[in-house]
Parts: sequence; structure tokens; C-alpha cells
Amino acid sequence: MNWSEVIKEHIDALKPINIDQTLFYKLIPLIDLTSLNDTDTESSIAAFCEKATTPYGQVAAVCVYPQFVRLVADQFAGTPVTTATVANFPQGSESLEATLVEIGQALQEGAQEIDVVFPYHRYLAGEQQYAHQFIVACKAACGEDVLLKVILETGILKDPAIIADASLEAFTAGADFIKTSTGKIAEGATLEAAATMLLAIQHATPQLKRPLGLKISGGIREVSQAAQYLELADYIMGRDWASPKTFRIGTSKLVDEIIK
Repeated sequence: MNWSEVIKEHIDALKPINIDQTLFYKLIPLIDLTSLNDTDTESSIAAFCEKATTPYGQVAAVCVYPQFVRLVADQFAGTPVTTATVANFPQGSESLEATLVEIGQALQEGAQEIDVVFPYHRYLAGEQQYAHQFIVACKAACGEDVLLKVILETGILKDPAIIADASLEAFTAGADFIKTSTGKIAEGATLEAAATMLLAIQHATPQLKRPLGLKISGGIREVSQAAQYLELADYIMGRDWASPKTFRIGTSKLVDEIIK
């Protein structure tokens, strides 16, 4: 497959999107409201959590560093808003043992979703089997009820064929979602990477016979940006595919922009 040509065709086919309240009602339930800053404190996270409920509904999840998981889980107990955190973050270079300890502690604190960084350095060095077993072990630690999102760091993988292969590797190892970026390197999400990942989902879903999801993350600040990614998902996967179970947008700023 000539990935570049196929991806360009899909992106060129996108239609202009109306920015209106109907769009806001679609976007808010797909958002993973995210704060992963070195300056985060318990008081700043508590204030941040207040953004999760908007006139257009509640966000899907609030994603924070592991030390704030308990606070967020308590805040949203008994609500549909789930608590997400990160592991092997952001460089993707922790040992499997350390990552499993991190996941285990987060689950004890109340995490319901884990965003783990794919060991992309070792994957690119030819250690595909290690990367596969890494994700197998992370999913086993999460169990069936905890969503595992695997961050591929597509700005490092770059080549669409490599992104596609890594996507399929993550899914066959048990990932529930694949995610574009940590948001901690210069290149975050791109339409090209998202299209590649959606095509991988389209290919893998009939084989794996379970819901497979995509999370767009890394530099999503404008409503028009988010709308483009949703339109891309609709175009490739069909209009009724994108839901909180299959499509997320990780962002810290988008809710503010919608409310404005």
C-alpha cells in the first residue's frame, strides 16, 4: 500500500465543518480533560476538575499524573466521568517491572483508564517482540474492566507504515485504544498520523472482534482542529462510529475554547 497517497486522499476528501452548538454537544463527551504539568498541585487539580461539567455535558475522563488519581477518583465517584492516568510517561523508557508497579499503584488509587507509552525506542531498534510483550503485560495488569490506551508517539515514529505496524502491534497485544502523542515532544497529533491509525483500526477490528479506539492528543487547542479529527473519523469509520468507547480527544484547552 502507498500509505502517503491513501492518506492524502482521505484528508483531501474532508468537508468544511460548521462550528456550532451541535458540534459542541458532540465534542464534549469525547474529551479526556488533561492536566500533566510539572506545576500541578492538589488545589490546581481540584479547580481543574470543575471544568469537567459544562453546559454541553460532561467530559469522558479526567487525565492526571498518578499522584492526583485519588483526588480525581473521589471527585467523580458515582458519575460517568472516569479517572485516567499515565504510565511509562513521557519517554517510554521505563522497565516493564517499574511500569507494572506504576499501573498497580494507580489502580489501587482508583484509576479506571491507563495511558501507557509504547516502548517506541526499543520498537524502532528492532525489538518488536519486547514491545508486544510489554503491552500484553500492561493489559494483563489492567484487566478487562480498565481501559488501556497505548501512546505511540507518532511524532517519533513518523513513517506511516511504521505507525500502522505499531498500531496493529499494540492492538494484537491487547490495547483498547491507540493514542497519537504524549504532548511532550514538538510534534503532536497530525491528520496524517490519525488517518493511518484509523485505517489500522478499520483493518484490525474484523480480525480482533472487539471495539478498538483512537485518542487524538498533542496540541489540540482549537475547536476547528478537533472538528477536523472527528470528521476524519466519521469519513473513514462511518458516521456512527465515534463515541467515548472508540474516540477520544486529549486536551487541556479545548473545553475553555468551547465555553468561550
